[in-house]
Amino acid sequence: MGKATGFMEYKREAPSKRDPFERTKNWQEFQILMPEAALRQQGARCMDCGIPFCQTGTTIPGAGDVGCPVYNLIPEWNDLVYRGKWKEALERLHKTNNFPEFTGRVCPAPCEGSCTVALNDDAVTIKSMEYHIVERGFQEGWIKPNPPQKRTGKKVAVVGSGPAGLAAAAQLNKAGHTVTVFERDDRVGGLLSYGIPEVKLANHVVERRINILKEEGIQFVTNTEIGKDYPTSKLKSEFDAVILATGATKPRDVQIEGRELKGIHFAMDFLKANTKSLLDSEHADGKYINAEGKHVIVIGGGDTGADCITTSVRHGAKSITQFDINRQKSEERQDNNPWPLYPIVHTVEEAHQEAKAVYGSDPRAYQVSTTKFVGDENGNVKELHTIAVETTIKEDGTKVRTPIPGTEKVWPADLVFLAVGFTGPEERIIEELSLETDKRSNIKAEYGEYATNVEGVFAAGDNRRGQSLVVWAIHEGREAARECDRFLMGASNLP
Repeated sequence: MGKATGFMEYKREAPSKRDPFERTKNWQEFQILMPEAALRQQGARCMDCGIPFCQTGTTIPGAGDVGCPVYNLIPEWNDLVYRGKWKEALERLHKTNNFPEFTGRVCPAPCEGSCTVALNDDAVTIKSMEYHIVERGFQEGWIKPNPPQKRTGKKVAVVGSGPAGLAAAAQLNKAGHTVTVFERDDRVGGLLSYGIPEVKLANHVVERRINILKEEGIQFVTNTEIGKDYPTSKLKSEFDAVILATGATKPRDVQIEGRELKGIHFAMDFLKANTKSLLDSEHADGKYINAEGKHVIVIGGGDTGADCITTSVRHGAKSITQFDINRQKSEERQDNNPWPLYPIVHTVEEAHQEAKAVYGSDPRAYQVSTTKFVGDENGNVKELHTIAVETTIKEDGTKVRTPIPGTEKVWPADLVFLAVGFTGPEERIIEELSLETDKRSNIKAEYGEYATNVEGVFAAGDNRRGQSLVVWAIHEGREAARECDRFLMGASNLP
């Protein structure tokens, strides 16, 4: 490293963000670009650690993830930034990650949890550095379409235009194959466009990259659902190979008394309708679920639940509460969660900061289990009944929720958003292609190979591994493209 003692001389400095209260008045992204001098200093904090666990990209069975799933060459581009070699840093970044402008915004940064500096100090600002490198690349005009010089004559269909599908399409196109991406929505991007609020990942950022992919020769077909608007059988007859990147889009429901009441929605239905209406008409068409003036309850303590908070705050909700069935996490790592594993600790996300700024307190309520929904005379939900629970984990890993007597509570609720995860991919394509599935109903395809039981059909991303991170989807899309290329050509030079 150019500054071997930088981690001892400089403290971590994260980018500034717009004031939590002020930014709730609009849908603009809240991160502010840092000055170059500060960024170069942060790059200097990356130490010459010998074994950079940050870029390991692996999962320890029964323990968790370590490092960056796409194997970003983190120490290399940190050092290049420190030395002012921004274009070279961008080249190294793009070598492993097709879309650093996405991960630099929405990835939870498992790399930072595995940073060697983080053993006894604050981690290097890896995610921030990634974001700034790629944005510098766009500002300087370094990121341009680079279509392949020759075509192989092979045609590949990619079903789904989320991060896995886009990564697979980009890599296959580089290999010279003719790629067509099918997307059932009216915009390309999958969850990047409709599953993540505009304030975290603006649609113009997604479109910026899509336009480059189009100029490189990838064809995108929108408003086309395979099996409905386009016969599934034609995928096999008209293309030499198929990659399925359809995601895990079946939301998990709750079997609770009163579930049929109006005003109870799946979180993704709320988020998608909001973003589509915002992009189509800045909400003028009214085709979204409006939380204005309403008591909002979000059931589920994860990122999707936090996105419901982000959106409801901007609508002008009267109150917002997020239920988490688990205990509040510790501020420090526990003994069963050592470095370099991804740290399972209490965090305050941007959504929670915003809710606190507007309503005066953190919106989360812990160890809360909903027992029933109660409605008014018109069939609209008006309140939730809950009880506190204690969670224990058995030797086989199953969780047992034990109610705590005397902790019953009633909460006012006009809107309830269910953000309790997903149960797997939708079945239509799976059934029509006669694909095998695993015990979790995901498409059965071996990790690292991605081939299904049907020759020439591959699966990547959440429909194969289950609900996961954008960065894991990119990783699987890239690897599935390599295996698809090998199937088509007998060998592959794709990474």
